[in-house]
Amino acid sequence: MPTAGGRHRRWPGPGEEIAGLIGAPPGSLYFTGCATEANNLALRGVARALRGRGRHLIISAVEHPSVIGPAERLRADGWAVTVLPVDEYGQVDPQALEAALRPDTVLVSVMLANNEVGTLQPVAELAEMTRPRGILLHTDAAQAVGKIPVKVDELGVDLLTLAGHKFYAPKGVGALYVRPGTPIEPLLVGGGQEQGLRPGTENVPHIVALGAAARLAAAGLTAEAQRLRGLRDRLHARLQAVIPGLRLNGHPDQRLSNTLNLSFPEVTGRALLDAVADSIAASVGSACHADSDAVSGVLAAMGCTAEQARGAVRLSVGRFTADGDIDRAAEVLLNAHAGLSARD
Repeated sequence: MPTAGGRHRRWPGPGEEIAGLIGAPPGSLYFTGCATEANNLALRGVARALRGRGRHLIISAVEHPSVIGPAERLRADGWAVTVLPVDEYGQVDPQALEAALRPDTVLVSVMLANNEVGTLQPVAELAEMTRPRGILLHTDAAQAVGKIPVKVDELGVDLLTLAGHKFYAPKGVGALYVRPGTPIEPLLVGGGQEQGLRPGTENVPHIVALGAAARLAAAGLTAEAQRLRGLRDRLHARLQAVIPGLRLNGHPDQRLSNTLNLSFPEVTGRALLDAVADSIAASVGSACHADSDAVSGVLAAMGCTAEQARGAVRLSVGRFTADGDIDRAAEVLLNAHAGLSARD
């Protein structure tokens, strides 16, 4: 469009906007249909490229199913897979990674932020152990990008997954960052789109929307994170003041500003959410499989008891959450908990 001086201004394309959000060159992004596809491409694509160098993969115990699944598929194909434990807050110990590295380790995949409890992983510290050894590091940053500052060079990662709908782009679009020079092979063959790494017709409208969402997220990242943290902590304080035994799941400080995972005593999370379904949209675990009554694998890995895991509820705040919403949510949850626990 023409500027006041009569010259035309070049607006950045979606690839540049998204790359700018994570501090990457635009040519290093490959658009996918979702973060699940990007995670599969990262793990299985690198495995294909490096199968002659080694066949050992390391993941953490709290990864998303779209990382655990490909890892298990590789295990079935003869790969060795090491699963790193986490502490009570859901964090990996960098020393545990160092102890698990082997001469045949070719890839480590540890998420940046957990999708259930919000805990942040020390990815930059992990990179200090993998990079000198020539081991590739992938992080599933689907939950983190657009919520906290994420820069690929500061993290030291070779591959990074992002999901559009996690920062208000439409569902059905994601991307994989691949550091230039990283060995990786496509999972599909076809017309050669996305530099041949992800062939198939691109979803152009969604990619454009992903770029717009990245631009908006970058513009207000710090201020919005502070606002969300205030709302989250206000809700937590309101509930904690009334419910003895309420338990926070996740790291008290090193977690996403929008995420609050709590174990409510004397009730199940499913019953509590059923009681407030007309007023609150929340989940008992990951939103990707929130309809399951199975105990969360993430909470089990963190050492939660079965009772604590069954009482867990994940509450999230977002761009459109206001102070009044927090007060109403607290009142509804407190009333529902009081009613359910009184029956037992």
